[in-house]
Amino acid sequence: MLTPQNLAALDDFLLELNAASAAVITPLFRADHGLEDKGHSGWFDPVTLADKNAEAAIRQVVAKRFPEHGVIGEEYGEDRPDAEFVWVLDPIDGTRAFIAGLPVWTTLIGLRHEGKPVLGSIGQPYIGEIYIGHAGGSRLISRDGVRPLKVRSCDGLGPAVIATTDADGCFKPPELAVWKQVRAAARLARFGCDAYAYAMVAAGTLDLVLEAGLKSWDIESAIPLMEGAGGIVTDWRGAPVGQYGGQVAIAGDRRCLEAALALVGPAAL
Repeated sequence: MLTPQNLAALDDFLLELNAASAAVITPLFRADHGLEDKGHSGWFDPVTLADKNAEAAIRQVVAKRFPEHGVIGEEYGEDRPDAEFVWVLDPIDGTRAFIAGLPVWTTLIGLRHEGKPVLGSIGQPYIGEIYIGHAGGSRLISRDGVRPLKVRSCDGLGPAVIATTDADGCFKPPELAVWKQVRAAARLARFGCDAYAYAMVAAGTLDLVLEAGLKSWDIESAIPLMEGAGGIVTDWRGAPVGQYGGQVAIAGDRRCLEAALALVGPAAL
């Protein structure tokens, strides 16, 4: 059962998980991080000791505190994925940025209750930021203190600042074609920020993020965070994002989202 009281306790626990992962990751950033390539068919898919050790650390803390909870993670797979509560982990989202020394990688930790994302965080420990929240409200915890997160108004694509991670590398040809239409209609586009761009939508500095080919651990932490900040997360058809990720649109204003969906619709799966 999920009550306001135990949601608040789980929110506090989520901060503990961020601290546990940060303790592992930050000493390896811009250092010897043990790079490996887990890719196939020539596609570079990096993983580091920081990815592996941080997920192991999070799993250890969860197992000690809540042994009945399940865990799904990018590096070590599924453990009790049908449990009432399931933590969904991406210890380093943006490993390419991490190995390049760019501080736009993040740690993504989400919590499902009975299959629905209910709590999530996007943490950037090197610069000291945790974006955290649920449908009841979201906040940024930083070295400057704590402040509420709120998306900004944007009445369409014309004034929008938009983002995607890697249009040429991540979009299939039909997706790339419609992305180019969205980019042409928007004021400004930025690239390569991975899930840090999601946090910027919640913070009200970006208006729209379009991604494709996502896994559950790439997006689930952002769904409750965006809900608490007043934003929207859908697939490219405008439907709720399922547990398997796929094509995702994240927006602060429904008017901007609908303008984008009208363009990407022909490539929606």
